Amino acid sequence: MENDNESQKENNDFWQILEQQIRENGITIDRPKGKPHPRFPDLIYPIDYGYIPHTKSMDGEGIDILFGTAKKQEIEGLICTFDAIKKDSEIKILYACNEDEIRMAKAMFSSPPMYGILVRRETVMGLRPKPHKESETP
Repeated sequence: MENDNESQKENNDFWQILEQQIRENGITIDRPKGKPHPRFPDLIYPIDYGYIPHTKSMDGEGIDILFGTAKKQEIEGLICTFDAIKKDSEIKILYACNEDEIRMAKAMFSSPPMYGILVRRETVMGLRPKPHKESETP
């Protein structure tokens, strides 16, 4: 049980420190919703896309963030990506995103040569109900 409590604290700390970076540094949107990617004009951003100033990601730029339209202003999760052409990985923070925006963001970063996985905040925080074993009653 102690390990579960330690994991829970580490998970909470992770999300809280990311949100602190947003509060302290703000968000810069450099690719608004509906605009094309600067190098790939067929790629249209379904959500506001930008970065957190004064932070650094794997590419040396600010940490990427997708800013949605949900009223709840908090991190919903992130997408871990791997670009098979550039051979690099990054995270894309999902901030204030509703379910449709999360689905669109996941699709955007899951088309080869880009591969992505979605990490939802509630999943890593252990808030998803655990499945019942057959011997247990619901």
